[in-house]
Amino acid sequence: MIENYLLEELTVFAQTGTLTQTAAQLNVTQPSVTRGMQKLEDDFGVQLFVRQANRIKLTPTGELAAKEATKLLQESTAMVSRVQNYYHSQHTTILAATVPGPLILLNQLQNTLNEKIQLVDKLIPTEEIETVLNSNQYSILFSNQEIFATDIESQYIGEERLQVNLDQFTYLANQATVTFDELKGLSFIVMRAIGSWHKIIEEQIANAKFMYQDDRDSFTEITKYSRFPFFTTSLSQSDALYDKSVKADTDRVSVPISDDSAQMPIYANYSLSQKSRLIPLIRDIQQHWPTAIPK
Repeated sequence: MIENYLLEELTVFAQTGTLTQTAAQLNVTQPSVTRGMQKLEDDFGVQLFVRQANRIKLTPTGELAAKEATKLLQESTAMVSRVQNYYHSQHTTILAATVPGPLILLNQLQNTLNEKIQLVDKLIPTEEIETVLNSNQYSILFSNQEIFATDIESQYIGEERLQVNLDQFTYLANQATVTFDELKGLSFIVMRAIGSWHKIIEEQIANAKFMYQDDRDSFTEITKYSRFPFFTTSLSQSDALYDKSVKADTDRVSVPISDDSAQMPIYANYSLSQKSRLIPLIRDIQQHWPTAIPK
């Protein structure tokens, strides 16, 4: 079996093209790399290099060997990560999401749930769901996507419903609900990290202007001292930010948006290999999931 350090030397040599640069990048001596190249040829049993005065380069067979070595090292690294992640997943239940609402709710439920959980702050891109679950990076990933895959299962948890917070003196604030069409042409303050909601509001509200904010404190200050409308959901209302931005502001009125596209199904996606361990937690979360937008 060819040792990993030799494969690493081969891949770096293929990238740099010289023994000197290979040695420098790997922090070893050039004679050590030279011996490694010779040992590689002995292990493969074929010629991998063309040696000339003061120069060595890969043969076509050597180039193929370097490509295969690169793939093998990547697969080895991925295997170690999967095993380590799986080990940690058996001792810590790590929850992530593609939209912020579930994380906001779960942060408030941490002391209520029967199992200790760890939340991932960053949102995971939807297209990475299968990859991160198959590599055991997270125990459960909440998203608006039901995943149909051999090794992954999805459980419907509940809905997240969008609402808009309006100046109480606007005519729309007097309605029980509003539609996206009624919000056309308005300017909104919006947190940037909102996952799939980003696409929904931009596609559904015509001629609107969205002023995105990256910092929560800045968002809170702007909504406090301006009359620009902003969005919350049935899940984000559990956040302290909601109390600070909406409940404490008597000049604001929260109005649900009635369009079907303002209602997002939320699924708990998880690896089938962990199903028996995770189902009790999923049932617990389902029981605490809000069924209606609070008044």
